[in-house]
Amino acid sequence: MVFKNIIVPIDFSDDSLNGLRLALLFSKQSYINIQMVYVQKKSTDYYPSTRDDEKHYAERKFEEILEKYAPRLKNDSRLRYIIKSGKIYREIVNQAQSYKDSIIIASTHGASGFEEFFIGSNAYKIISVTQGPVITVRKGKCPQSIKKIVMPIEIRSDSRQKVPFTAELAKFFNAEIHILASNISRNKRTVERVRAYSRQVSNFLHGKVKNTTIEVFGDNLADLVVNYSNSVKADMISIMTEEASGISLILGNNAHQVLNKSDIPVLCNSPKEIRISGTFKTFGASPP
Repeated sequence: MVFKNIIVPIDFSDDSLNGLRLALLFSKQSYINIQMVYVQKKSTDYYPSTRDDEKHYAERKFEEILEKYAPRLKNDSRLRYIIKSGKIYREIVNQAQSYKDSIIIASTHGASGFEEFFIGSNAYKIISVTQGPVITVRKGKCPQSIKKIVMPIEIRSDSRQKVPFTAELAKFFNAEIHILASNISRNKRTVERVRAYSRQVSNFLHGKVKNTTIEVFGDNLADLVVNYSNSVKADMISIMTEEASGISLILGNNAHQVLNKSDIPVLCNSPKEIRISGTFKTFGASPP
């Protein structure tokens, strides 16, 4: 099960604990192994006593968290912690990759007494570096349940790659998916292609997950997604997070805007460059 292992970066601020609170929702559905991760910054100015003090502080804080949150776990789920050293985003991703199947749930805001954790670039680096799914939670915005997921479909064909994982998540929570046919152009050919993509997605979800399709038009894709999500009181948004740039992948501008503007959790999916005709794994497929 892809949701069996959840990695939660923690810096002991209340904001960073939103990731843990969201992870607890998963434990209500099935057995989950939740691993909290604190990263000590690797420094050239190495003072053992200072680093030891930081580690002991982290251990005490983790024990407090375990005492408070472990009783809230369901289905015999586990809550553990690990303290690592190095670059924050890299150590978080490495920890997630140590499991065959895992997701990262991270707060996009938070600051500890030792350094800023996710304010700034670390959350975006985690999303950009990992090939696995990442769910971000903004400051003070953890839902009580996941019952409605907004999934925008746009002209970019790789936007459909998020469909299988989003469907699996929706099935896990018995949630409804809102397929948002998103248009920032009224060009007839473009609109028809977005409609074709959306029909394909709806057909894929039929019989698996409850879904509905809505067509929207506007000048800014992120605004379309966030405004619609707010209007229907959605619990999560599912997006593709990266765009091709030469031989590399970068966090796309639309994804960046959604992450900054959304007050609800955002499921971030990275595109895979594989070409299997007729599947949602295809990178650059055309509609049937």
